[in-house]
Formats: sequence, structure tokens, C-alpha cells
Amino acid sequence: MLLRMSTLLLRTLRDDPSDAEVPSHRLLLRAGYVRRAAPGGYTWLPLGKLVLDRVSEIVRAEMTAIGDQEVHFPALLPAEPYRTSGRWTEYGDDIFTLVDRKGAEHLLAPTHEELAALLVKDLFSSYRDFPVTLFQIQTKFRDEARPRAGLLRGREFLMKDAYSFDLDDAGLRAAYQRHRDAYVRVFDRLGLDFTVVHATSGAMGGSASEEFLAATPVGEDTFVGCTSCGYAANTEAVVTRAPAAGDPDAHPASTVHDTPETPTIASLVDLANARGLGGRRDWTAADTLKNVVLTVRRPGVEEAELLVVGVPGDREVDLKRVGAALHPATVEVFDDWAAHPDLVRGYLGPQLLAKLGIRCLVDPRVVPGTAWLTGANEPGRHAVDVVCGRDFTPAGTIEAADVRAGDPCPACEDGELVIRRGIEIGHIFQLGRRFTDAFAVDVAGSEGKPVRPTMGCYGIGVSRAVAAIAEQHHDDRGLVWPAEVAPCDVHLVAAGKGPQLDAALDLGGRLSAAGLRVLVDDRTHVSAGVKFTDAELIGIPRAVVVGRRTAEGYVELRDRATGEREEVPLDGLVERLTGEPVAARRNGV
Repeated sequence: MLLRMSTLLLRTLRDDPSDAEVPSHRLLLRAGYVRRAAPGGYTWLPLGKLVLDRVSEIVRAEMTAIGDQEVHFPALLPAEPYRTSGRWTEYGDDIFTLVDRKGAEHLLAPTHEELAALLVKDLFSSYRDFPVTLFQIQTKFRDEARPRAGLLRGREFLMKDAYSFDLDDAGLRAAYQRHRDAYVRVFDRLGLDFTVVHATSGAMGGSASEEFLAATPVGEDTFVGCTSCGYAANTEAVVTRAPAAGDPDAHPASTVHDTPETPTIASLVDLANARGLGGRRDWTAADTLKNVVLTVRRPGVEEAELLVVGVPGDREVDLKRVGAALHPATVEVFDDWAAHPDLVRGYLGPQLLAKLGIRCLVDPRVVPGTAWLTGANEPGRHAVDVVCGRDFTPAGTIEAADVRAGDPCPACEDGELVIRRGIEIGHIFQLGRRFTDAFAVDVAGSEGKPVRPTMGCYGIGVSRAVAAIAEQHHDDRGLVWPAEVAPCDVHLVAAGKGPQLDAALDLGGRLSAAGLRVLVDDRTHVSAGVKFTDAELIGIPRAVVVGRRTAEGYVELRDRATGEREEVPLDGLVERLTGEPVAARRNGV
């Protein structure tokens, strides 16, 4: 393949676009890989489409290598299968819905579990047909409320999704492991620094779930790792280590104290220590119980629910963790205090919530026998020695408190958690039988009895992976593509006109004939300096400068990643470049 910049649909930019928030967004626009078409939607220009295709080729190769079969489902889907599975309402405002001219409802697919289950039901009837795994690389849609960060958070995106069907749970676990191993190979080939973390299942449901996160400071996902063991998890999935329960009757009776002008935890702790409440002057925020009122809205249910979440006062309630725990419900902080005069703002305690008919969920640290300094449900008053299991009984526990660096690891005794940020580039699930149950997918078993297959789901954000690579592979001059995903293998820069341009085009033709992808900067209306700047911005791994010494039989070879430059003989350059690892890898060696 030989591309000439004089005719290529390419426009590089000197300055950062005003709406570009993160490096990948900024550089992919500036280097001419994508152009914004609409909020959350981008046009892939020729160089960008080449990168997208190369990422897709790697994903496809690794999927077919483990026996997955490629299909292509429609993106415009009828509503009925999603109503049957319950996800029409579960997705809420996150999906695009429309009505056709006959009045039938449809959606633009965010994912295809329903269609995969129906296809298997239609085509397979015997245990002999299993196991089977289908995959596709398909455009997906999600009605993001706030599209941002270019390709990282869009409304339309390219995704690889695979669906495994097995006759038993052992088969599902084996399929899950095959895909997990394949994903490691995919992301290694893409040159990504990534971590596999425990995750929540969200709208997918099922049991085991892991995310593949590409580390970057601009990532929207926060995840933790342990300093001593291999534990890693999205913060939404971190499990708090609970203390042992105690005897609720081992504490003195609770007492109520006047605590005026203490609506915050800090002011309450200061007053408690100043007055020696409960005979103590060592109160800390961790000894208090903070009670946060939330409004919970469930799909398909008109009336919202009030929920009180109790966490130690040194913690904040993390709404993302609450949302993950209560999915598919959505949550927001309650603010209509005038409509609920029984709830005393700033002085709310859990003691009366059961009588008020308000559900109370508490942090796992709030176990029976623990005593707290908390609100007395009266203006300007707090209570000491409010004991869980004696003075209040929560409806259950919830992982709602924020996760912090230094928290104890839930998987080992000695480790502490460190916090990083990342981009979700892959997610795998053991779905189980949620969807085969919904559509009554049964096949004849080996003994003639019906068997219901169990499913796994495995997704890779292909277009997002392009952005993740750009986030991890750039410098202050531009993009620095790994060799396996770069749009071209070699960037030829004709530093002058006439003989140098002719020599560059001749060399480009020979390199292309030898199997390399070549971009030639044959523009005659720009200076050599502009060409060099564009070459660094575009980020192809190797550049060959055809300059003044070409007449003497020498060109300059530049390595974009290391910045190394060397003058090399023109004779033998084709053999040298085609003999380097990129060509071998592309041919599967």
C-alpha cells in the first residue's frame, strides 16, 4: 500500500482544538485521524480508519484462534426481545429508541445478548451442537448524557462482542478462561499497559465479571491494587473487610446531648471532645455515623423510594458505588427536605427510620455491637452509644463508602490498596442462564432430557482501544504508534523537490511492493520543516528522510519512539526495513 500526502484526505492542525479535553482527543484531531461529526460521533479519516482496521484485525485473529465464529447482527433491533429480557426498562435513558412508520418500537443496539440467544435457539436443538461461541465487530450506540473525551466516551462506537454457549457451568468457566487469555494476548499485541480487575456486572447480570483497564491519568474508571498480593478491582467492586460482630448489650444505654450548630462531622467531633461526651475526649470522625438520604428510582416504577445509607463519618458516600450496588435503579442525593419534616437535616440518626418506613442500609463496618455517635433526629441534638443491633437494625449492608489509598486489602492480611485511574477497554462476564431463561433456550441433552445452555459475554471496545493506545503512546510532539497498529510502517519524507521527490516515490513503490504500508510526503507546497513536524505528529514508527545525500546514495532513518537517527545506504534499505520484526508479526510469524 502506498499513500501520497499530496492526494490524501488529511488535514493536520498546528493548535489544539478548543473542545479537546484529553491527549488522545487532541492528537487524533490534530494529526488528521478523526473529525467530529456530532456530539459523541466521529468520522474516521483514512489514517484513522487504517488504525481502526488494524486493531480490528488483531482482535479478529485472536478470537478466531480460540474457535469463535464471526457473525454480524443488525444494529436496528425490535423492542420485544429487550422487553422480554427486562433490559428495555433497565437501560432507561441510556439507549436510543425510535418508532417506525407502522408504530413499532425499536432500539439502536447497545449490545446483543438477546439476539445471540434467539439465534442459538433458532439454529441448535441438540447437545451435539455445543459448545458454540459467536462474535462480531459491530457499531453500538449509547445515549450518553455528556459525551466527552473524544473516542473515550461517545454515543456511537465500534465494539467486539462475543457470546459463548455451554451445556454446564464447567464449560462456561473454560470458555471464560479462554477469552480471558485471548484478551491478554490482544492487549499485549496492541502495546497497552493494562490491568485485569474484578468488576460489577451491571446491566449484564451474571456472576464473575472482570474488566481490562488501560492505565492513564485521564481514565474515567478508578481501580485499586494491593501492595502485597495480586488483588485488583474497580472501586465499584471493592469489598470492605468487616470487623467481627460484638455484643449489643455490652454498651451503656444511649444518651442524647444538646449539640447546637454541629451540622457537619468536623464540628460534631470538636464539640464532643470539648465537652467530653460519653466520658471521652478522643472522638474521631470514624466514631460517628453519617446518614445520607438518597432518592432511588427504579425502571418502570413511577414512585421514587427514599433510602438512608449509613457510613462512618470519616467516609463520603460514593454514588457510583451505590449505583453499582442498586443497579438497575438510579440514585441521587435527596434534597426535598420540606416534604419530609420527620427527617431532620444535619441531625439524622438511624433510630427512627424503621418507624418512618424508610429503608436503611449501612456500610459493612457497621456490624451488630458497634456503638456510634450519630444524630438524635432532633434539631441541634446528637446521641452517644447508639448501638447497631440494639437501638437500630438496618435492612442490610451496602458498599457505598468511598475507597481510599491505604485501605486494607480485602484479599490478604498485610496489603494496602493503592489507587489508579484507567480506561475500560474490555469486559468479560459469566452471564449464566439469564438470557437463555428469558427465551426458554432448551436443547436435547445426551439422555434425552432438555438442557438449558449457560452463557458468557466478552466485549472489547475497538474504537476506544484506539484512543487508549493514543493516551499511552504519545509525547509532546505527537503520536507514537506501536508498530502493529500504526496506519503505515514507513513514513517517507521528501525533503526537497525534483530528484529527492522522485527518489522518495521510487523508494515508496519498492517498499510497497515488498509488502510494507508506506506514506510518502510528496507535497511540494510546504517546507521541509512542516513535513518533519507533521511526521512527528502523525506518529508512524519509522521515518525515512530523502534529502541532500540521496544523490550520494544515503538517506536518514528515524525511529519515532526513541528519537534515534542514522544515515543508512539507500541500497539495501528495502531489505533492512522488510526484515525488521513488524513485517514478520504482520505475517503471523
